[in-house]
Amino acid sequence: MKFTTITGMLLSSAVMATAAVLPNFSGRYRIPTSYESAVLGRRILALTPIGTISTVFPPDESKVTNIHDPSETIFERSPAGLGGMPYSLMEYIADCEDDDLGNPTILAVTIGTTFRNVAAGSNVSLAVQWTPPHPPVKRIRSERKSWFSYLGLGTQKDDEEYDSDSDSNLDGESYHHLQHDEEDDDHHHSPSLPYSAANLPRFSLIGYLEPIPDGDDLKGEVGSKLASCFVRTHPDAKYWLPGNKVHESHFVRMVVQHVYWVGGFGDRAYIGWIPIEECFDEERADHNDRRNVTRKEWEKVRLPGEKKGWKEWSAPSDL
Repeated sequence: MKFTTITGMLLSSAVMATAAVLPNFSGRYRIPTSYESAVLGRRILALTPIGTISTVFPPDESKVTNIHDPSETIFERSPAGLGGMPYSLMEYIADCEDDDLGNPTILAVTIGTTFRNVAAGSNVSLAVQWTPPHPPVKRIRSERKSWFSYLGLGTQKDDEEYDSDSDSNLDGESYHHLQHDEEDDDHHHSPSLPYSAANLPRFSLIGYLEPIPDGDDLKGEVGSKLASCFVRTHPDAKYWLPGNKVHESHFVRMVVQHVYWVGGFGDRAYIGWIPIEECFDEERADHNDRRNVTRKEWEKVRLPGEKKGWKEWSAPSDL
């Protein structure tokens, strides 16, 4: 038998074996619409208390201003050459306003670099990802395979490739204990997630921050509601509410101008821009041809892992 023929057979077997290992990307799932994705995004925003805010350093990083009082200049020591460089850090967020638009509420501590950059003129982006509270009971198998198995020389039932390992029904804490027990001798072991993060929805909101009128008056109606909501989401934040004796802080909202959505794997999830009028349209009441996500809609839907017993490769319609 010719060498080229043998090589062709081996490659063909490898392709077949790989196809058996990977989930079915046959396109049998209906891709959600951008509006359906916007509904999921609003639920994520309501249920997720943290996000990553990105800003850029001003051209002159040694002179930044107070986000609440632009006339006040703050001096700090920073490395040279930061002008225009991106800066990203975790920040607390909450869904605290009554207008149902979903613009995130943020407690801005003016000494923070994020908010100094904003005061100097930077726009912001907010990255939010969904983290399931329960691990899946079925997920793609991640065991190590020999080269022969990828050549099709090993056999395995197709449905077993989607079953999780024996620890599938463990809770998150037990799962991690098991991982550590198995890897005691591996000092360079990277922590393993009990779910596929790449198959979970996440999005980036792009816009700017603006003060919330009367938001800092904690004795007033607006300020007291904001403080109550924010502390309910972040109990430790009570120590740096507006008017505290440690750091100057102010309630601000992120006004969203653009939304980029990644719902998961592209054979079963929408990936792309979501029209702003579908989820953050302030003039929705004046435009009969526009729809805006309502509280009733996002409270009705469910996200992967909200319920126990979910399967990792499920389509949104299966939840």
